[in-house]
Amino acid sequence: MSSASSVLVASSSFLYWIPKPSPSKFSKFPSTPSLTPSSPPCYRVVCSGGSPQPASFPDLSFALHDALESTGIDASHAREARKSFVSQIQKLSDIERETSICINRCVVLGRTSLYIAAEDDSLMSQSSVPLPVDAFLERLDDLSMGYCSHYNSVCRSSRQNFLESIEKYLYVKKGFRRSTANNQAEPQALDLHSVLTHRSGSAVMLSLIHSEILKMLRLWGLLDFDVEIFFPHDPHGLPRAYDKQKSKESDQPHIMTVQMLLEEILRNLKDAFWPFQRGAADSLFLRAANAANCIDKFNGFEDSGYRLASAKAAQHRLDRGVWTSVHFGDMRRALSACERLILLRTDPKEMRDYSILLYHCGLYEQALKFLKLYQDMKSSSAQNPSTDPVSNLEEDTVKKLIVRLNLIAMEGGWTRPWYVRNYLGNNSEPW
Repeated sequence: MSSASSVLVASSSFLYWIPKPSPSKFSKFPSTPSLTPSSPPCYRVVCSGGSPQPASFPDLSFALHDALESTGIDASHAREARKSFVSQIQKLSDIERETSICINRCVVLGRTSLYIAAEDDSLMSQSSVPLPVDAFLERLDDLSMGYCSHYNSVCRSSRQNFLESIEKYLYVKKGFRRSTANNQAEPQALDLHSVLTHRSGSAVMLSLIHSEILKMLRLWGLLDFDVEIFFPHDPHGLPRAYDKQKSKESDQPHIMTVQMLLEEILRNLKDAFWPFQRGAADSLFLRAANAANCIDKFNGFEDSGYRLASAKAAQHRLDRGVWTSVHFGDMRRALSACERLILLRTDPKEMRDYSILLYHCGLYEQALKFLKLYQDMKSSSAQNPSTDPVSNLEEDTVKKLIVRLNLIAMEGGWTRPWYVRNYLGNNSEPW
C-alpha cells in the first residue's frame, strides 16, 4: 500500500476513545503547598516511572503530510513539529488533562502551543528553516523575568495587590491586548509566537501567557498561594488571576483545564481556517457537506443567493488549486487542526469533520475510512438518540456521504481526480 493511500491503519486498539470526565471542582483546583521558611519550595510535578500513563496512541497515518509530499512539497519541518507535539501530549494522564493550567506539570503548555504554530508555519511559508521554538520559549521566560523588576513592596502588601500588579505588568506595561477577531482577519492572534511578537492575541493565548508567568513566579518562590485564571467567555474580557481561596461556585465554568486549553487553541484554528466560511449552518461539517451537495435542500438549511454563491466560489477555488484566500479559509491549516484534535482524543466528531475535508481533497478512500471509524466510535459510546435537528441532519448527511463514497469506489476506484495535485499545491490568490 502506498504512503498516499495508507491514511489510516484502523485497529481495534484505537477504539478506546476516552470520554472527558465531567467537570470537577476538586480536579480543577488542586492544592499547592504554601511556602514555609523551614521547607524549600518544590512545585514542579515530576513524572516518574510509577505515575499513571495514558493509553498508547494508535498507529495513525494521516493524509496531509503525505499528500503534500506527493505533490513535491517538502513537509519535513511540519512532520518534525507534529512529532514533537505528539511527544508532549503523550505525557498527559487523564488526571493531568483535567487539572488547571496554572499547575506545573510534565507537559509544557507554551512549548506544546509553539509546536502547533511551528507546523502551521512550515505548511504556510514553505521555509527551509523551521520556526525557532526555543527562541520563543526564551521570550516567554523573559516576560516572567521582566516582572521581577516590576515587583516591589506594594505588590507584597496583599495577595490582591500582587495579582493586580501582574495584570498591570502584562496588560499595561507590556501592552498585551485581547484581539476582537477570531478569524483570518487577524490570524496572528491564534499562534503563540505571533502573539508574543505583536502582543495581541485571543483569550486562550492570553490565558496561556498569564498562567506561564504565574508558574514561573511560583517556581522562584514569589507566589506562595493557589491561583486560578478566570477565562472570559465574552468577546472583550481579559483573562485575570484570582486567589483560589476566594473562589465562588460561579467561577467554575471559567476555569481553563489543560485539555480545554489545547482543544480551544486547535478549534480556534479549525474555525478560522475552515475552507467553507459561509453558510446558514453553524456546523462546519454541514457547510462543507452543503458545498459538496450532500444535503437535501428541503431537509436542510435554506441558503440565500449570496451564501450559495459563496459556497460555489469556495469550491471553485478548491478545484483550481487555491488553498487560501481572504475569508475563504485554508485547507492545509484546517486539515492540520483536525488531525491534531484527533490525536488529542477529543470529540469523535473531529474524525467526521476531517473526513469531509478529505472528500473535498479527492482522497476518497481515506475519507471513507475515517467516516467508518467515526461511526464505530459513535455506536460504541451507547449514547441516547439525539433529538437535536442539527445533529440528526449531520448523521443523515454522514450516511449519504458514505453511500456516495461507496459508489465512487465501485464506479471508478480510488483514483484521485486530476485537480488534486493542483489543490495540494503551493498556490494562492494575488491578494
